[in-house]
Amino acid sequence: MRQILIIGAGRSASSLIQYLLNKSEKENLHLVIGDIALDLAQKKTNNHPNATAIALDIFNASQRKEAIEKADIVISMLPAHLHIEVARDCILCKKSLVTASYVSDAMQELDAAAKENDLIFMNEIGLDPGIDHMSAMKVIDEIKERGGKMLLFESFCGGLVAPESDTNRWNYKFTWAPRNVVLAGQGGAAKFIQEGAYKYIPYCNLFRRTEFLEVEGYGRFEAYSNRDSLKYRSVYGLDDVLTLYRGTIRKVGFSKAWNMFVQLGMTDDSYVLENSETMSYRQFVNAFLPYHPTDSVEIKTRLILKIDQDDIMWDKLLELDLFNDKKIVGLKNATPAQILEKILSDSWTLQPEDKDMIVMYHKFGYELNGVKQQIDSKMVCIGDDQTYTAMSKTVGLPVAMATLQILNGKITTPGVQLPINKEVYLPILKELEEYGVVFKEQTMPYFGYKPDAVF
Repeated sequence: MRQILIIGAGRSASSLIQYLLNKSEKENLHLVIGDIALDLAQKKTNNHPNATAIALDIFNASQRKEAIEKADIVISMLPAHLHIEVARDCILCKKSLVTASYVSDAMQELDAAAKENDLIFMNEIGLDPGIDHMSAMKVIDEIKERGGKMLLFESFCGGLVAPESDTNRWNYKFTWAPRNVVLAGQGGAAKFIQEGAYKYIPYCNLFRRTEFLEVEGYGRFEAYSNRDSLKYRSVYGLDDVLTLYRGTIRKVGFSKAWNMFVQLGMTDDSYVLENSETMSYRQFVNAFLPYHPTDSVEIKTRLILKIDQDDIMWDKLLELDLFNDKKIVGLKNATPAQILEKILSDSWTLQPEDKDMIVMYHKFGYELNGVKQQIDSKMVCIGDDQTYTAMSKTVGLPVAMATLQILNGKITTPGVQLPINKEVYLPILKELEEYGVVFKEQTMPYFGYKPDAVF
C-alpha cells in the first residue's frame, strides 16, 4: 500500500484524515499519523485498518527521518515554523511534501533541491492561504483568457461562528488559534493599492478603517485590511492592477469594539506584567488606566474610551466580566496580549454544540472590449460539529486532495510552489464542491471607488 505520513494530529487534521481514510481502499493507501501525543494520533485513526498511529517527536531527528523514509509522501500539519526540518528531511529522503502554511524564506531556499530531485513541495494549500489562491486564480485566468484587463482585485476571508451559534454581543467566538486573533494586524502598517495609489494604515487605526460586505442569506459583514495586501501581486500576475486589497472578515461592529483593546494597550505582546499570576481581571484593566483617588475602574474606563454607560460598546465589555475582582489571571510573567487571550477564552470558546462558519468574498474588476465589469465571488461553509469544523474542512480537504493528486501523478510540476496553476486548482476546486465548498459568482457593472462615474 502507498504510505502517507501525516505529521500533526490537531484539530485541523480531522477532515484531512477522514477524507484520506474514506479513499484508502480504492486508492490503496495506508496512513501513518504521527503526533507528540500518541493518544491524540490514535483517536484520529478512528480504529481504521488502513491507519496507524505513532508517537513522533518532531525534535527527535532520527525518529523524524525514520518515519519520513518509510513514507511515499509527507503531509506536515505542524505549526508553520516547524515545517522546515521536515522539508529538509524530505529532500534527503526524496519525498514530496504538502503543507497548508505560507512559504517561508527557508522553505523557498529548498526550491532548487526539490526540482533537482523531481519533488513537489506544495505549500499554501489550506484555506487562507489556499482556497483563496485557487478560487482567485480561476477567475483571473478566465478573465485574461477572454482578453480582459484586470483593474481591481479584493479578497476577504474570515473564520466566524455560525448564525445558530452566535450567542454573544461580539458576534464572535474563537474558531482557530486565539493568539493569532489577539495579535492580528501587528508588526507594521497594513499596505495596499487603491485606484493606483499606495495606501497605509498604521496598527493604531487598523480597526477603524473597514469595508462593508453583503452576503446573501447571511447579512452584512465588515473587513479590516491584512498587513500586506501586495504580497501576491506578482504571484497572481496583477502587477499593473489599480486596486489590490486583502482583508479579514468579521461581523459588523466587531472591529470598533476590538479597537478598545488596541487603544488601551491590551493587545501588546512586547513586555510582561509584574505579578500577573495573582492579578485579578479588574486589576489587569486598571493597570492601563490613570490613577484617580475616587473614580472607579468602570468610570475611568468609560472616560478614557469616551463611551457612555448605555453604549453597546460598554455592554460588550461588561459581557466579558472584565471588571471582576475575584477572577484571577493565573499566568506567570504574562504579556498583556496573553492575559487578554485568557480573558476572552472564558467567553469566546466554542461550546460542544456550537458550529463555526467560513466566509470568503472576492471582487474582480476588469475591462473587456471597452466595457468595465465586475465579478463578485462568495463562499460560505458551515461546520458539521466540533470535530469536523468548517475550518478543519476548508484547511484539511485541499491538503488531502493535493496529496492524492501528487501521488496519482496528476500534479507533476516539481519545486516549492503555491496552488496557482490550473493542473492544481481546477480539479481541487471542482472536488471541493462535493463537500459544500461552493463559490457563487455574480457579474455586475464595475464602479471601482467612483460610484458617481458613468462608464
